[in-house]
Amino acid sequence: MQMEVRTVQQLIANGEKPEYLFWVGCAGNFDARAQKVVRAFATIMNQIGVTFAVLGNEESCTGDPARRAGNEFLFQMQALQNIQTLQAYEITRIITTCPHCFNTLKNEYPDFGGVFEVYHHTEMLNQWIREGKLKIEPGGATTRTTYHDSCYLGRVNGIYAVPREVLSALQVELIEMEQSASRGLCCGAGGGQMFKEDEPGQKRINVARAEQVLETGVQTVAANCPFCITMLQDGLKAKDKQDEVMVLDLAELIIQKNKW
Repeated sequence: MQMEVRTVQQLIANGEKPEYLFWVGCAGNFDARAQKVVRAFATIMNQIGVTFAVLGNEESCTGDPARRAGNEFLFQMQALQNIQTLQAYEITRIITTCPHCFNTLKNEYPDFGGVFEVYHHTEMLNQWIREGKLKIEPGGATTRTTYHDSCYLGRVNGIYAVPREVLSALQVELIEMEQSASRGLCCGAGGGQMFKEDEPGQKRINVARAEQVLETGVQTVAANCPFCITMLQDGLKAKDKQDEVMVLDLAELIIQKNKW
């Protein structure tokens, strides 16, 4: 798998400026599963000639978990630090594979002077496909697939059609779950719940979502969020179906389809 990733500092040293800053996020930096998504998206950008860079060690958490958990002071400290770093490098456009980072950078940082063009990677994948920049290989086996709407891309930012257009370009057989789009069920990780202990006597939300996945009879769940992927995988594992149903990001599906 071809992948070249340079830091903003390296590009500037060579007299270049990135077309996009790729915001990796905490999950993409530290979680082994999320790192696979980051690699897949970086590979796609390399394949189609998009100039991008990362902040490397200068990237810090956006502060989303802190704000959702009620620590506003910590959130504002992280936000101001990140904004200062981004402005120092004259960053204007940002792409991220995490809907939580996407929402915070796009909708909350402007309150603190950080105004940037922020895109979730599914938006850019769809745009590049529409422009013909990203070509999807035709043919291949049709896979029965369902799509899980992450809360921060779906209900919070109203982005429902874009990921489904990418799936259409991938020529999958899309089978919607009982609760989808604006009625989609949370994976159970949002709002700081990722770090919260289970409440005794209650069914875990991700198990309930996994049951809805299994009702569709699909082989693949398409997702767009590192937290959703983790929660869906754990839910399927709780039902002992982790080897029968794969949970994959849209970028990973493109990599598979194009055999990159």
